[in-house]
Amino acid sequence: MALFHVRMDVHIPLDLDPDVRAETVAREKAYSQQLQRAGKWPQIWRIVGQYSNFSIFDVESADELHEILFNLPLFPYMDIEVTPLTRHGSDVKD
Repeated sequence: MALFHVRMDVHIPLDLDPDVRAETVAREKAYSQQLQRAGKWPQIWRIVGQYSNFSIFDVESADELHEILFNLPLFPYMDIEVTPLTRHGSDVKD
């Protein structure tokens, strides 16, 4: 498994049809919760005061993460920053 720290900043256009916005946000929530239940998205944290989050993904590869992110319904409206993670030598769990 590979761990990734992902920052997602959402920028939905203000002129997007309200019905399209609501439907897209609902699909995003359902998809993200499906990934959380499957263990692929074990952590998601809101960044206070922003339409943004920090997330941890636990996936097989960078390719799998790319596929997950690309399929997010809000992907067209996101700026995404991905950081691969590895164990720290000072981690007491090692």
